[in-house]
Amino acid sequence: MRDFVDGAVFNYEQGARARKLFAAVVLAALDDAIADDKKFGNGAEQIARWARSRDGREVLSCAGIDPNERVVKGLMDFVAKGVRTSVALSREESERRMAAELEAAAEAA
Repeated sequence: MRDFVDGAVFNYEQGARARKLFAAVVLAALDDAIADDKKFGNGAEQIARWARSRDGREVLSCAGIDPNERVVKGLMDFVAKGVRTSVALSREESERRMAAELEAAAEAA
């Protein structure tokens, strides 16, 4: 029984590592699309084409993301904002966004 539990835990951890690896590939694709958007102005179309491709759908699935049209639109919106993934995922950016939302709510009231 113990060997079965150890094997199951090992397999779960391996799966989690694989999902993180594929999630990193998705973040890299987003950064590339943002760079293309700044340079050529076609980043949103690039990420949409990639996400709808066979390889893109496979990578999104392996990252634990359902590759549907709603996800594609979300990726396109993210690229259109032009904020790199490292900045968007940082604590400072989250705090800045929260402060801006609170300020907007205070002005509306």
